[in-house]
Formats: sequence, C-alpha cells, structure tokens
Amino acid sequence: MRKILVIGSGKSTSYLIKYLLDKSETEKLFITIGDININHANHLIKNHRNAKAVLLDVFDANSRKEAIKDADIIISMLPARFHIDVAKDCILYGKNMVTASYISPEMEALNQEAIAKGLIFMNEIGVDPGIDHMSAMQVIDRIRAKGGKMILFESFTGGLVAPESDNNLWNYKFTWNPRNVVVAGQGGAAKFLQEGTFKYIPYHRLFRRTEFLEIDGFGRFEVYANRDSLKYQSVYGLDAIKTLYRGTMRRVGFSRAWNMFVTLGMTDDSYVIDDSENMSYRDFVNAFLAYSPSDSVELKFRHALKIDQDDIVWDKLLELDIFNPNKMVELKKATPAQILQKILMDSWTLAEDDKDMLVMYHKFGYELNGKKHQIESTMVTLGEDQTYTAMAKTVGLPVAIATLAILNGKIKTPGVQMPITKEVYEPILKELTNFGITFKEKEVPYLGYNPLSI
Repeated sequence: MRKILVIGSGKSTSYLIKYLLDKSETEKLFITIGDININHANHLIKNHRNAKAVLLDVFDANSRKEAIKDADIIISMLPARFHIDVAKDCILYGKNMVTASYISPEMEALNQEAIAKGLIFMNEIGVDPGIDHMSAMQVIDRIRAKGGKMILFESFTGGLVAPESDNNLWNYKFTWNPRNVVVAGQGGAAKFLQEGTFKYIPYHRLFRRTEFLEIDGFGRFEVYANRDSLKYQSVYGLDAIKTLYRGTMRRVGFSRAWNMFVTLGMTDDSYVIDDSENMSYRDFVNAFLAYSPSDSVELKFRHALKIDQDDIVWDKLLELDIFNPNKMVELKKATPAQILQKILMDSWTLAEDDKDMLVMYHKFGYELNGKKHQIESTMVTLGEDQTYTAMAKTVGLPVAIATLAILNGKIKTPGVQMPITKEVYEPILKELTNFGITFKEKEVPYLGYNPLSI
C-alpha cells in the first residue's frame, strides 16, 4: 500500500479525504490523517479499512518527523504559516508535498533544495489559489497558441451561500475561515492595472469601489479588489498587459453594508478591547460611538454613518442583533475584529442542511489579426450540505487529484511550484469535470475594462 499522510482535517478536507478513500482500493492507498483533534477526521473516515486518524501535534517535532518519514507523500492542510516546518521535514526525508496555500517566501527558499532532491512541492492547488490558476492558464495558453496577444485579464472568485439557502439580508454566510472574511483587504492598498494605468484603493475605500457583473442563471454580483492583483503578472506571462484586475465576489449590496464596520473601526485587529469579556454586543458597538447623555446607541450609530431609518443597511444591522444588551462578548483580551467575528458567526454560520456556492469568473481580452476579442469564462459549484460544501469540493479535489498524479508519475517536474503548466492543469481540470466543476465559455464583443466599475 502507498501511504498518504494528510496533516490537518479542517472544513476543507471532506472531499479530499472522500476522493482518496474512493480511490484507495484501485490505487492501493492507505491514508493517515493527523490532527490535534481527530474527531472530525474519524467522522470523515467512517471506519474505512484503508484509513486511520492519529493524534498529531505539528509543534511536536519528533512525532511530526516520524509521521512524515513513514509516508510516501504529504498533504498539508494546516494554516499556511505552519507549512514550512512540514516542508523542511519533507526535504530531510525526501518526500513530495502538496498544499492549497500561497507560496510563502520561506517555501520559495526551498526551491533549489527540492529540485536537487527531485522533489515536487505543489502549492496553490486549491480553488483560489488553484482552480483560478489552472482555468486561466488553459485559456491564456490557447490564445497564445493561435497567435493572440493578451491585453486584458480579470479574475474574480466568491464563496457564497447557495440560492436555496440564501435567507438573510446580507445574502451571505461563512463558507470558509470567518477571520479571513473579517480582516479581508487589510495590510495595504489594493493595486491593479486598468487600461495601462496603475490603480490603488486604500482599505478605507475598498468596499465603496466595486465592479458589477452577471453570471448566467445566478444573477448579479459585485466585486471588490484583491490586495495585489499584479502578484501573478509575470508568473502568467502578462508583463505587457493593459488591464489586470483580480477580486472577491459578493452579492450586490454586501460591500456598502460591510463598509459600516470598516468606517467605525470594528474590523481592526491591531489592538485589544479592555474588559472585552464583560461587554455586551451593545456595549461593543457603543465603544466606537461618541458619548451622548440622551441619544440611544441606535440613534448615534445612524447619525455617525448618516443612515436613514428606512435604509436597507439598517435592517441588515438589526438582523445581526448587534444592539442586543443581553448577548455577551465573553472573549478575553479580544480585538475588535475578533468580537465582530463572534457576532457575525451567530447569524452567518451554515446550518446543517445549508448549501454553499463557489462562483468564479474570468474575462480575457486579446488581439488577433488586428482585431480585439473577449472571452468570458464562468464556473458555479453548489455544495451538498454543511460538511460536503462547494468550498471543500473546489479546494480538496484539486489537492487530492494532484497528489495522486504525483504518486503515479504523471506530474514529474520538481521544485516549489504552482499549477500553471499544461503538465499539471490539463489532467486536473479534465478530471474535475467528472465532479461537476466545469467552466462555461462564451465569446462576447470586446468591451475592455468594465464600464460599471467606479
């Protein structure tokens, strides 16, 4: 039996583990899942004879090294900052490694050692990053192969709630790490290219500078810019491109409402709120508002943000029960972002039978034979329930498929890498279609940048 070690068994691993278990007999696989808490892993394994869950603390170097040494390939589904210790052990014991996370500078620094040992360290092989890379490069390579010159590329992804489970005014529920949603966009201005000009959006304006788009069958969405749209410009071979814009998708109206929290400072994660464990939700809100001996918290909030009482954003706030004096924060030494996250989780956690939705949209503009052309490519994937989510499907399946391809020698190029070559993306995208993860393409008149962007 060929041994696969999966380190971490969080929400994104359900489809990953199911895929490997389904393949375990024909591919002669034995899957070991190591985690500090093995309850979720055991739930996913369901007593399968070709798998086991083991207690594994990644901070215990000896047990981590022993588990890695005993495996044929390692899948790290840990938070991104913990991959590096696993990667160094993989270098030490000559093991290939797969992760869904962005390539960190520390990981990139291992490239030459990995190449020297003939090891494949496949990173960014989830959904975003991952499927976005593969689906984009497949079209870009096709355009180049027929002599086209890329002049525009836009790419947007959103983890959202499926239409049948969309039952709140925000049209949103958490399908991924809630913390990442609360602190999204912080750490510097968003940067992108538009018609040959560098554009910047500081954090305090990020959620008021949105672009709108339509997805056939699913309606209208809005997009706010990612922090650095130019990160992959050279990687994709788009150094001469005029427009390059990447962003995150939400339903229309989300960003305007979210901007209330940004404006007041509730998304700040840089300082601790005093006596936070004894605050009510109402106290937390009031902490950001001016003192008034006569005005209510609600009235001060509306005045501070100039919200009319009949504005839909006010109804969104009331829906969150954010002014409740009886609900307690109960978090010690909490930052504003941590408290806001707790409040939102009361309303935005997926119910057991809720379904989520993963939406991806690419726009390609290119010149060929003196004419400008435009392709729109979209992918929508729906989840099954709270465990087998669309997010877990689109993150976990590419990881699992890549792992098996490496084991079987179909992916051969060594080094620290992401899935942007035909060797990687062609077989993975092809297999993903078997699971309903498909892109629909259509040729449309070339419009250049989106005229609805503001």
